[in-house]
Amino acid sequence: MNGMTGPEPGGEGLSEDAMRRLARLEPGEQKRMFTSDLTVNEFLLVREAGFRPLGLVLGCSVYHVGIQLGRWSKNQELTKLSQAMYHARELAMSRMEAEASALGADGIVGVRLDIEFKEFGSDIAEFIAVGTAVKAAGADPGPGGTWLNNKGKPFTSDLSGQDFWTLIRAGYAPLDLVMGSCVYHVAHQRFSQVLNNAGRNVELEPFTQALYEARELAMSRMQAEGRALEAEGIVAVQLRQHTHSWGSHTTEFFAIGTAVRPLRDDHVIDRPAMVLSLDA
Repeated sequence: MNGMTGPEPGGEGLSEDAMRRLARLEPGEQKRMFTSDLTVNEFLLVREAGFRPLGLVLGCSVYHVGIQLGRWSKNQELTKLSQAMYHARELAMSRMEAEASALGADGIVGVRLDIEFKEFGSDIAEFIAVGTAVKAAGADPGPGGTWLNNKGKPFTSDLSGQDFWTLIRAGYAPLDLVMGSCVYHVAHQRFSQVLNNAGRNVELEPFTQALYEARELAMSRMQAEGRALEAEGIVAVQLRQHTHSWGSHTTEFFAIGTAVRPLRDDHVIDRPAMVLSLDA
């Protein structure tokens, strides 16, 4: 992530329990049963797009998020917290990708990336990445000859099964789930400012500037990940805001989306078909 540094993700070593679970999903002489959190409609559309599900893959990281104090009257990014939130998510994502690689998957669809702060510590959080590993079964990866991204890893995407099908049909392929994080301290108002604004309709310019800058940092870091993948663009972008457990004046802005590449030069996008309901 542009501007974010920290330890390299070391989460690709899978636990023995995970390896035993994955071994039961690997194809062999007998046909193996897959697992998936896709809905029935999503499953059928992913199959129609030319992919078959291999199994549900997951990664998690229980992370101690440290403390960084911001100046009471100053807008500023809390860089240590930004790095912690990013690195913890990367650990969870890398472990999920390692499970998919162990299955020989080409990608992971329907990825969910969640955070849950634990009762055994307000500064301890579990970061969880879950998705369905898929293998190409007739889908053409384009001139490159592979569905793996330029990191040599299975693609990841948080698109629904329906959106994934539409993307493939339109001549695009997912590369990776890209993200950017910024934890920001918003300055408190001085007592004199509170008095001056009492009873008035007035923009709080320092607050506006702080939130604008924090969102821009998150977005720019997500875009930097897309450029590193040589993506044509990023689709289905979400810009989320979380206060977590830091209090009202410290917040995280988190940008996430799916970086995509063209499968071919001549994109043929199907015209929407009109459907008439036969229900009364």
